[in-house]
Amino acid sequence: MFGHTALLLFHPCVWDTAEQMGKTHKMRSSAGLMELTDKFTFNPKEGIDNPVMVTTEDTVWTLSPRLCVLKQEEGGSYGFNLRVESGLQGHIIRNVVSGGVAGRSGLRDGDRLLEVNNCYVDHVSHPEVARKITVSGQQLCLLVLDGEQYEQALSRGHDLRSLSIAHKGEGCKPPRLCHITRDPASGLGITFTPVKGEKGRFSVNLFPRGAAEQAGVCKGDQLVWMNGASVADLTHSTLSRMMRKCGEHITILVIDSESQKNYMRQRMPILPSMAVSHNLPNRPRKLHLVSGGDGYGFVLRLEKKRTGPTLHVLRQIESGSAAERAGMQDGEVLLEVNGEPVETLTHGEIVDRVRLSRHQVSLTTITFKGMDFYTQLGLSPLLFSEDGVVREKESSVSAAAAEQPAQKEVDGSCKPRHCTLQKGPSGFGFHLGCFPQGPGTFVSQVAFGGSGQSAGLLEGDVVMQVNGQNVEEKYLEDVIKLVEEGGKLLFLLVREVMGDNKCKQTETHVGDTEFVSQQEEDNYEISNL
Repeated sequence: MFGHTALLLFHPCVWDTAEQMGKTHKMRSSAGLMELTDKFTFNPKEGIDNPVMVTTEDTVWTLSPRLCVLKQEEGGSYGFNLRVESGLQGHIIRNVVSGGVAGRSGLRDGDRLLEVNNCYVDHVSHPEVARKITVSGQQLCLLVLDGEQYEQALSRGHDLRSLSIAHKGEGCKPPRLCHITRDPASGLGITFTPVKGEKGRFSVNLFPRGAAEQAGVCKGDQLVWMNGASVADLTHSTLSRMMRKCGEHITILVIDSESQKNYMRQRMPILPSMAVSHNLPNRPRKLHLVSGGDGYGFVLRLEKKRTGPTLHVLRQIESGSAAERAGMQDGEVLLEVNGEPVETLTHGEIVDRVRLSRHQVSLTTITFKGMDFYTQLGLSPLLFSEDGVVREKESSVSAAAAEQPAQKEVDGSCKPRHCTLQKGPSGFGFHLGCFPQGPGTFVSQVAFGGSGQSAGLLEGDVVMQVNGQNVEEKYLEDVIKLVEEGGKLLFLLVREVMGDNKCKQTETHVGDTEFVSQQEEDNYEISNL
């Protein structure tokens, strides 16, 4: 759960010289690394290109990646460090605590990390890998390879990504996290049937073109998780009661049946941190601020909900400032500074990181409502911050330009855009989403290389017209119907979500959520940035 990530999960990147490494650490050989055989028997099902096996004359060399499932204890850490070391490649596991969570899972000192929660990370930067682990929550799946095997694989030019794919099985698809909004006429559009003879397993039944299908649920899916609760120990009657009490929205984790069998065969849990998200509301936003040298134009302060945690909140956005140009809204909660989660940082440490960024800084933010949404699901909102990026129009603004009044830019952001799309083999190349309350639709996904991207559609664009007809007060189903009736050509009038927010003057106020300033209670510092 966001708010309970271990502070001592791992240390920052540590660079050691080869000489120091030679003195302090020796790589341990793993049993079975090299097996000498008199004869190699060809397996026609696997073939000689089996990525977990390399043959040289009479030598069979087998790579043995291991899946380690870590369950974090309340208030504790996973019990290992993740490091980058001079002279060695890959993300290295170090200082595995004997008897700790990592040790009990089978993690070993010197292991190299291949996957985090089913995501291949060997090519990913160290800070991003650390971030993936940090936001995972209480459960974590790591695919690792013994250090000596890893070095041997690199020296022989072995494809580690292929090894990773072979371990999980071809065609194994990730789960999907789907947010369903009740349709006034047809409801949620989904029911569940217990799998005969298997407790805690439920198949999905869909109403054609219903709310669930529109939210990304597919025929034949298996239910894994509902509103933050695993269904593995639930009866059908308990699940039905949960459905009746869910109100206007429900968030579920589903997976296709074949992939579920694959996960079960590997004894791998199916986690929301592995999922592809569909239609999730209240996503975090990434803001890129460029200052002209006179600050970013906002105030950072600590605020505490009367019954909740202390949060770092962005306030008093100055007109024409870098913060306003980036789309910052008063009352947003700060989640990250330059990709580093702020959950465990003090107010002063956050201020230092912003100021050390000099004239550019990237912030990840979310509304109070969004923070509550993900907290109730027991998930970190940072798991879903890839979409909805809001950037300043010109990230390379010069100091002189940044000092000019920004009123024209703000006004221009409200101007709508015409987009003409031609239907291709895979459709128009975008998905629509709906607002949690009331009518209105927006572009939730844009397919790479599709017609939507070519036409200039952006994720988060609010749809104003479809083929000349105003749809601002229409619901998702009506808008989709208009799109389909248009044939192979589609004419959209859209505006960016940043412009939409500013035109409608939507803000989150202190009084709306019963927040009190931490300074009033504990004399905390409030910083102008």
